[in-house]
Amino acid sequence: MTQSQWIWKNGEFIPWKEATTHLLSHSLHYGNAVFEGVRAYPTDKGLAIFRLQEHTQRLLDSAKIVALDCSFGFDELCKAQIELVRKNTFRGDKSVYIRPLIYLGYGDLRVAHYHSPIEVMMACWEWDGYLGEDAQSRGIRVKTSSFRRPSNQSGFLKAKVSGNYLNSQLARYEAYKCGFDECILLDDSGFVTEASSECLFVVKKDEFITPPWENTLCSITQESVMQIIQKEGYKLTQRAITRDEIYTADECFLVGTAAEITPVVELDFRKIGDDFPKTRWIQERFSQVAGGEDPDFLHFLTYIQGETDAN
Repeated sequence: MTQSQWIWKNGEFIPWKEATTHLLSHSLHYGNAVFEGVRAYPTDKGLAIFRLQEHTQRLLDSAKIVALDCSFGFDELCKAQIELVRKNTFRGDKSVYIRPLIYLGYGDLRVAHYHSPIEVMMACWEWDGYLGEDAQSRGIRVKTSSFRRPSNQSGFLKAKVSGNYLNSQLARYEAYKCGFDECILLDDSGFVTEASSECLFVVKKDEFITPPWENTLCSITQESVMQIIQKEGYKLTQRAITRDEIYTADECFLVGTAAEITPVVELDFRKIGDDFPKTRWIQERFSQVAGGEDPDFLHFLTYIQGETDAN
């Protein structure tokens, strides 16, 4: 991990190496914490945070779902992310990943958390190549996981909760140990839900297909890509997908804040398509949008060297 200079914690900026928490913090033992993954991209006006407001609202929504009463409001959290990126001395030619976290600190280790303090922190650093340094250019190999996406009856899956990611972590670990770059998870009915930390699109002819949100986290990157596709006039369908449909697709790609737009060239030892021109196109269009080059999507950006966003 590339270190930066400052981390924001409970309203104060702390040097990176001094930003610590107690070993008996409640969330470390029981997993009740909520987080976001946000990116700031280089533009001709300096770094700009991509969809800051949507990510911040989802963070607060997640906290409400799991009964974490955050003492900082929406505007305060947005401002903190802007100031954090501004205070750290980034060159501005690489994207910056931002990680806000609301968690339970030191105070009590009973399972119920009503005696534990609620802490808030934010860190940011330059982070490229989440799925490998050349994953976005060469594509990745994927397997269908032996793990299943948890049922909506098993917990609060619309919240971005740290504890929910144990399933994803073990699924990705399994894929890695089997020689793959990533995995996809099916639901109990056998339909594709998502990858370990990305959403999925397939391309058949000129139609883009992506799974519905009934059994997945509502992805901000996925929804952004959907808007780009619709703006360009392509057919977009959100429906259930089976993995054998992916085997015979023209293209498949994953989307997420960390992975951005990554082509899938193989699933379960089946090669997918002969090339991925539509994925290349989406990569280019997403880069233009995130880089402030498309006037129709400037409202997605919050510029660091300014008061707030383009709205």
